Amino acid sequence: MDSQFASSSILPDERRRARPVVRLHKLVKRYDLVEAVRQVSLDIKPAQIYGLIGADGAGKSSLMKVVAGVLSHEEGQVEVLGRTIDTEQQAEQVKSAIGFMPQGLGLNLYPTLSIEENIDFFARLRMVPPAQLRERKERLLEVTRLSAFRARPAGQLSGGMKQKLGLICTLIHAPRLIILDEPTTGVDPVSRRDFWLILAQLIHTEQITALISTAYLDEASRFDHVALMHEGQIILEGAPDLLIDRADATIVQCPAEGQALAVLTQAFPQHEATQGQVRMFVPLRDPGQAQSQVQAALVAAGLPKVEAPIVTRPQLEDLFIAHLWTDAIAARSYLPPSPSARLAETGATQPLAAPVEGPARDTRANVSPEGIGQRDSGWAIDAQALTRDFGSFRAVDGVSFQVGYGDIFGLLGANGAGKTTAIKMLTGILPPSAGLGRVAGSDMRHARQAIKERIGYMSQAFSLYTDLTVEENLMLFAGIYGLPRKTARERTRWAIELGELHGYEQVAAISLPMGLRQRLALGCALVHRPRVLFLDEPTSGVDPIGRKHFWSILRKLAREDGVAILLTTHYMAEAELCDRVAMMYAGRVVADAPPVQLKQDLLARRGQLLEITPRNALLAMQALQEAGFANAVLHGRNIHIMSHDPEADRARIFSVLRAARQRSANVIPRPLTMEDVFIDIVLSREGQDAGAHAQEAA
Repeated sequence: MDSQFASSSILPDERRRARPVVRLHKLVKRYDLVEAVRQVSLDIKPAQIYGLIGADGAGKSSLMKVVAGVLSHEEGQVEVLGRTIDTEQQAEQVKSAIGFMPQGLGLNLYPTLSIEENIDFFARLRMVPPAQLRERKERLLEVTRLSAFRARPAGQLSGGMKQKLGLICTLIHAPRLIILDEPTTGVDPVSRRDFWLILAQLIHTEQITALISTAYLDEASRFDHVALMHEGQIILEGAPDLLIDRADATIVQCPAEGQALAVLTQAFPQHEATQGQVRMFVPLRDPGQAQSQVQAALVAAGLPKVEAPIVTRPQLEDLFIAHLWTDAIAARSYLPPSPSARLAETGATQPLAAPVEGPARDTRANVSPEGIGQRDSGWAIDAQALTRDFGSFRAVDGVSFQVGYGDIFGLLGANGAGKTTAIKMLTGILPPSAGLGRVAGSDMRHARQAIKERIGYMSQAFSLYTDLTVEENLMLFAGIYGLPRKTARERTRWAIELGELHGYEQVAAISLPMGLRQRLALGCALVHRPRVLFLDEPTSGVDPIGRKHFWSILRKLAREDGVAILLTTHYMAEAELCDRVAMMYAGRVVADAPPVQLKQDLLARRGQLLEITPRNALLAMQALQEAGFANAVLHGRNIHIMSHDPEADRARIFSVLRAARQRSANVIPRPLTMEDVFIDIVLSREGQDAGAHAQEAA
């Protein structure tokens, strides 16, 4: 990156004084009688990365399409690049200065055209002069590291590569405003990080303004300004750091099991409980008072105080959930609605209490034959050196892992790592080229029908019949699994109760909001009471409360009913909730341990994570890398560095940033996350592979 561009970036004070690139005032967008966008007002300033955050159906896409001139609007004022947009003709006048990338991996691409052919096609559409196209295409291919793949068809690219190519096609005509609709959904954490780094460089070097939506709340720190949307309205807005700093709340985390866990989850209904720890949202700003309130709840129940609880500031997701529970919107959306009420885009009806964890269990033990798992004494899933070849390409290479009954097991990996192929072998869809696998006591090579009867599978697309009602979908799936009609009705009632779908029995699946549709899909996967459950990115696009509710169901199935659950996810906060995770890379399992152990291993291997908040992140990162901090990476408006000697490195960092005129920087130690683990493992393996290839070439 050229430093002259970084140093010329528009600073926050200048941005506040500048005329907005986009201004919306009381915007309303309707589809028949449904208001998708409801009285929304916002300003987007020049060179600002403005984030719209919310679940599917929150109104993000409709708002963005209005700004892009793709959709008309019914009420309110829309101003884009200084022009009022009231008619189709007015929208056409600004489209040449806008780049729009729709939601979906590669949906704006032509799969049979190569990378270079796609770029050239979009350049011709935008009438980019040939000389400008040559220069701009080469620079964008270099920045995105796609130069070596320019002849590869778009249909053969990984999800991350498709999004990079989509970004090039969006930027090829040098727009002043880019609008990206959920560009990182379905993309693995490494590709997401690369995408954001590339985007930040391009926005700052070319002074582009960006309006970007996402369903991942953990991406909020990457924006200059965020708006949290729910049911077509903005319910929280501001700079991410300021929203957190001004919050009258504290997060308290401590060990808790048995009765202590029951007491704390009752006292603090907004919480996360997993692996013997409970993380509580305490509505007090002062950390000392928050700790005291937690200890007081235990003492009042006659229990001992916890030692050294961890106290931190809340994350944006914590504030989003708290806002929904306490705001008038929450009262409308999360109280049990009547079937005739307007369906909200989520499903939780009450604060969620995690199940009380009992003593350590034998994950291979038998349970009552009347339960979900009338099973043998072996592993629920036992993969032994599973291998699958497609011609000369090895998609899965000697994969081995075990999953016990009652365990939640996460199978993680970058796009194309082999996760889906491994699941297809275990579920009997694909035969292995080599290796063994047993699922629910049956050999997958010889008992595919038996395996299908003993497993449940929920794909990312949910596989529902949208024109059928909730009850009809459940009865249909029960029939597919061969259940007698009386049993099918009993299981349908059970699934409705499990998913809290009372009152929606006669509502068509297509009319359900995402949270309820997701729980219906889970009920369809469970209606035959399987022993093992496979879930493929089950919460993609679901809001935080809906996701928490879904996980409460998963924990109940695992802890109380003994179901073995294997899931894939790109949402690393969900990886934290798994009992164990296996990381796949290039078809192989390269790590297999509980999340806590993986983070401890990373701490020993790479050191403490330091987060730096400079005045200009790109300029500061360049200075740090030149000073020897080679592992400095951009994380939104912050910089992350791993350090084995935090105190010494902290002093060095301040010295470097002072020399670079970044005196306002903060350097704060941060706890490691599963995203840090994922990125470190994948990048380490990529480095090893690159070194091996270099040796072979030599």
